[in-house]
Amino acid sequence: MNVDEYLTHRMTSLREETAQIKDPRVFDFSYVPEQPLPRDEAKPIIDALLKYAQTGVPQNLVVLGSRGCGKTLLLRYLQRLLRERLGLEILYANCRNHNTTFKLLAEILGSSLRGSSLQELYGRFERRFPGRTVVVLDEVDLISKKDPNKDILYFLSRADAGYMVVCLSNNPRLLSELDTSVRSSLQADPLYLRNYDARQVQEILTLRAAAGLHSWKEEDLAQIAALTVQRTNADVRVAIKTLFYAVTGEGTSIQENFDHAQRDITIDLVADLNDRNLLILRAVQRTRERFVKRVFQTYEQLSRQVGETSFSYVYFLNNLSYMQSVGLVMLIQTKVNRAYTSTVSLLFNEQVLETIYRLRFS
Repeated sequence: MNVDEYLTHRMTSLREETAQIKDPRVFDFSYVPEQPLPRDEAKPIIDALLKYAQTGVPQNLVVLGSRGCGKTLLLRYLQRLLRERLGLEILYANCRNHNTTFKLLAEILGSSLRGSSLQELYGRFERRFPGRTVVVLDEVDLISKKDPNKDILYFLSRADAGYMVVCLSNNPRLLSELDTSVRSSLQADPLYLRNYDARQVQEILTLRAAAGLHSWKEEDLAQIAALTVQRTNADVRVAIKTLFYAVTGEGTSIQENFDHAQRDITIDLVADLNDRNLLILRAVQRTRERFVKRVFQTYEQLSRQVGETSFSYVYFLNNLSYMQSVGLVMLIQTKVNRAYTSTVSLLFNEQVLETIYRLRFS
């Protein structure tokens, strides 16, 4: 089969494979549905936003929860809804893509990074948004170490305009890790979004299927939901990608499609880690008896080998907790003699780590 013949064959095959899809947007992780799944944890977030819109008195929030639990989707939905209903200005920026105060302000303002000082960007921000404005900072824990005090939080919480700040994070220790002056100025209330249960994951998949597919099997959605809760800490992104693979004939079974989707999401997650967290995972992999303190010793050795400054033991533990929250590791309490200690287990295919580590550090 020559190139032209293969191209014609694949075009025909793909038309058949995607014939079941009515609206492909529902499989995009940035898709915001017309009506997201109702959940009680949204109520205090909505209440805080409504009180701010009514009074102008900000109640800063830190919304915590595992990856794929719906933090971003909820805030993007409220951004659209409250802008339409109340005219409330809600700005959104992701700190993974714009990881310093300067870059975040430039992104929000739509400005070039060249030719402006940080103070000038502060001034331009205040002139552009003189009224009630909510700033949502997603993945705020990923602000660069070059901006250790996360100056944008101090600026927004101290501005005369009375801005409201909503921070989204997977890191349950975020508030305790903030600089004392920033934490004191921000005075943020922590709110937690619980992981979805299997019924909720299935309901989300049903809503997506109704919006984006011509037909589907509810028993397939139930199986995807069960696997998602059992094996990914209820990461809905894996469920949505599994459904996409299932309707396009990627694999021969739901299990095979789930494994493919989980591998794809894990590769993205591990590849996005900073060098220090990647070194921690490598230390887990390289430590025979994976007691936490022994893993830390291996981590220190690896850091020296690659010329990286290692975390202190306290920050090492904090980062282990973060990676447990995103489903990469599990900390298990084990009794040794008369004392209890913790061991670390990797929750994903170690070949993924091997490949990404060698690409990063070779």
